[in-house]
Amino acid sequence: MNVGFIGIGSMGSLLIESFIASGALSPSEISISNRTFSKAQALADRYPGIRAEYTNAEAAMGCDIVFLCIKPHEFFHVVKDIKPIVRAEQIIVSITSPVLVSHLEGELNCKIAKVIPSITNQTWSGTSLCIYGDSIGETDKKRLESLFTHISEPLRIDENFTRIVSDLSSCGPAFMAFFLQQFVDAAVEETGIPREIALQVASNMLLGTGLLITEGRMSPTEVQERVAVPGGITAQALHMLRRETDGIFNQLIRTTHAKYNEDLIKVTTAFCGEEVNGQ
Repeated sequence: MNVGFIGIGSMGSLLIESFIASGALSPSEISISNRTFSKAQALADRYPGIRAEYTNAEAAMGCDIVFLCIKPHEFFHVVKDIKPIVRAEQIIVSITSPVLVSHLEGELNCKIAKVIPSITNQTWSGTSLCIYGDSIGETDKKRLESLFTHISEPLRIDENFTRIVSDLSSCGPAFMAFFLQQFVDAAVEETGIPREIALQVASNMLLGTGLLITEGRMSPTEVQERVAVPGGITAQALHMLRRETDGIFNQLIRTTHAKYNEDLIKVTTAFCGEEVNGQ
């Protein structure tokens, strides 16, 4: 299998390194391009066999699957770069949520998919969100998902839910890490506990809680009920948390959706020359 990556920023490089580490791909199966060629060459130097190409078209040419790991405003120009060389049997995969499958299907005569990865894929965990258009058949869907199975749990979703599922899967690690950091900072400030100890304990707690909910088949509500004895310390603290954070996650979701819709309008304007609201 030959796989191309256009854009090797944070998520592009994460996917490449995770696929190689997991054995899903060998470096000799990978070609890459980047706006700054020296960055592509540096990655190729770290993984002998990777082909660093000067142009996006060269990175995509001859590949079975091509990942577009770029920012929303870059898509229109990158699509123009690769359009002349794309073949009908190729699979082009966007990893950027505001770029709709229909945007790419309207420009490229090939099979189109959208897969939203997560930073958790670096540890071969978490979910990869898979969205497909009419241009791609079941065999190719399974082929793509088989690749992601090495580093995640692929999950097919409707494109209408791209943003909210991305909030949970892809943005979620940053949100949870934020609250964990706040917890650790407060512990250090209030008690003087060494930061490294507080972080170790809190990190192991977060890992164990995730395992309780996944492998232990406990719901978040059940975890709270099992820990919080009525009238006890945890119950009193949970009461405070519910009071102080009421509505905060609704505001968080509204914020991410507002930014998504802003980006979606810009991308649609670039591709179609007109603005839209929503999908």
